[in-house]
Amino acid sequence: QVQLVESGGGLVQAGGSLRLSCAASRIAVSSNIMGWYRQAPGKQRELVARIFSSGTIVYADFVKGRFTISRDNAKNTVSLQMNNLKPEDTAVYYCNALTMTTPQRNSWGQGTRVTVSI
Repeated sequence: QVQLVESGGGLVQAGGSLRLSCAASRIAVSSNIMGWYRQAPGKQRELVARIFSSGTIVYADFVKGRFTISRDNAKNTVSLQMNNLKPEDTAVYYCNALTMTTPQRNSWGQGTRVTVSI
């Protein structure tokens, strides 16, 4: 059973920074598709950033230039550095793992809450 544990959420003022981390178990972050999603109150869950096994990174338009996704293969973790946070970034952030196996397995962490105040 894949396990993803997020940490690093909290309350921050607009313009501030936070760093989220996702510790993965029973799955290698280096050889699967790892991503961060978020879900704001009353809204659907949406992709924030994704890193592929090749190292290719995809960002949602609304975080380009502000957020950076990275992974540490040795520690088997994936991080999301969030700078210049805005109130509209307030959401629960989820770590996601999509395997390269057939069939694909899609796993989620429990989420970590980020609140950005004005």
